[in-house]
Amino acid sequence: MKITIAVLLLSLSGRLFAGEWSGYSAVDYRYFFHQSPYEEPGQHDPAAVLAPEYYHAWDNDNQSLIIAPFFRVDSQDSERTHVDLREFSWLKVADEWELKLGISKVYWGVTESQHLVDIINQTDQVENIDGEDKLGQPMINLSFFKDWGALDLFILPYFRERTFPGVDGRLRSNPPVDTDSAVYESGAGQKHIDAAIRWSHSLGDWDLGLSHFYGTSRDPRFSADLISKDGFIPFYEIINQTGLDVQMTHDSWLWKLEVIRRDSKQDTFTASTGGFEYTFYGVFSSDTDIGVIAEYLFDDRTNGLISPFENDLMMGSRLTLNDEQSSELLLGIVQDLDSSDASWNLEASRRIGDRWKLSLEARFFKVGKPQNPLYFVRDDDYIQLELARYF
Repeated sequence: MKITIAVLLLSLSGRLFAGEWSGYSAVDYRYFFHQSPYEEPGQHDPAAVLAPEYYHAWDNDNQSLIIAPFFRVDSQDSERTHVDLREFSWLKVADEWELKLGISKVYWGVTESQHLVDIINQTDQVENIDGEDKLGQPMINLSFFKDWGALDLFILPYFRERTFPGVDGRLRSNPPVDTDSAVYESGAGQKHIDAAIRWSHSLGDWDLGLSHFYGTSRDPRFSADLISKDGFIPFYEIINQTGLDVQMTHDSWLWKLEVIRRDSKQDTFTASTGGFEYTFYGVFSSDTDIGVIAEYLFDDRTNGLISPFENDLMMGSRLTLNDEQSSELLLGIVQDLDSSDASWNLEASRRIGDRWKLSLEARFFKVGKPQNPLYFVRDDDYIQLELARYF
């Protein structure tokens, strides 16, 4: 893969002086409301981010190159200070097919609370606990577009390990995860070649997606038998996962469903997330839209340390002012239906002028069950303020 990237860069080096640069830089500050139950982490965590993106198209826009590195410097957690190549890909577009080579990001899914079918890219968990941030994935992606839908074929020649907070970080387990001692079911380790296929199609109000993945699971397993002197050892198993995502749009309604069936030597399970979002447009004769969200989360695995969402209800609301500053607010709660455990999430953002954006994020946890993975972060309630400049 390193040789492939080098050849691609050399072949395109003459074009790097043309094209467009965009992206953003940001500073953020997290304040944790409680002292950590562990000795090392503190309550204050300022950090800085740089995320440039280079884009160049040629051949009548039938070929393009994207390069998008990501840099974060964190004042508290050395594991959160990291560099990643989110994108470094060449795309060739034809009438009924596309070919993408390099490092890229692919998103599958429709639900708000979690993205079960989204399996191509690895989660960058030091960025955020919500699983929205992803690492770049080396891939060969061939797509076909026909009247019966789109067909995506993936060859994934290199596996990216999940990032985890270090001993000085918040939102971590106790003990922390020993990322230097990862264990693989496959003897090929990170060089195991994974593969995936996805069919997607729109039929009237319905958007459908059916996928299958074979390869190294993006979700590591942890057990009491796999602990080193530095913490939990992640175990990456080989899985087959079939996924279905469905979205139906009708008037002010969005109905959403994601279902997966995963098989491995360790277990076989089914998980699903489904619900709706209803939007009230132009509330009180204004430009403001208010969305009401409800989703049910199910997972039939019996080991609670694997998934926190075995029988849960997510309820939330989305406020969109539709003003010049693109002001938005999202508020949600996930309630465990078998206990009083719950987590709250608040996200808000507003543009300042043409290039600046102010964002607010807050997370709160109420967890009493030691079997719940969120039990480790029960004292990690925080609020984060970010100021970003786009260029």
